[in-house]
Amino acid sequence: MHAKDILIDGYNRIQEEVHAAVEGLGPDDLIARPSPDANSIAWLIWHLTRVQDDHIADAFDLDQVWLTQDFQKTFGLDLPRHDTGYGHTAAKVGKVRVDSGDLLTGYYDAVHAQTLQALRGTTAADLERIVDERWDPPVSLGVRLVSVLSDDLQHVGQAAYVRGLLAGS
Repeated sequence: MHAKDILIDGYNRIQEEVHAAVEGLGPDDLIARPSPDANSIAWLIWHLTRVQDDHIADAFDLDQVWLTQDFQKTFGLDLPRHDTGYGHTAAKVGKVRVDSGDLLTGYYDAVHAQTLQALRGTTAADLERIVDERWDPPVSLGVRLVSVLSDDLQHVGQAAYVRGLLAGS
């Protein structure tokens, strides 16, 4: 098994969990927050998708799906166009509202498709390529891909936890 196959498997697991976290929930459940400062399922799924979209596009010199497939307009959020949710206050978390989980999964699926396409063409040598020199040590493509994978799995796990809290109340 090649490293890219392991990465593809990992990213496929994110997609499965995104769908499981959102499936069957209505708008009120998607924006419900366990406490005023907590994140909603809608925000968590939107954020993890925005981070994946932003970071994968940057690492592979691609355009973000958020912009090229008009998700930025479709979501209609009162946020800057390149916002990924990083550092959001509770008030900004509250701005991420959707009418349906289909919008969240549709955006994730489009980002996932672009991610898989990029990964399928990745070689072992590509994983060593430096994609971000702002860090010490500089970040390679392989490290960036694992970082996004880890971040996304953590956030989708949080969304699943919030869903469990909703089911228990």
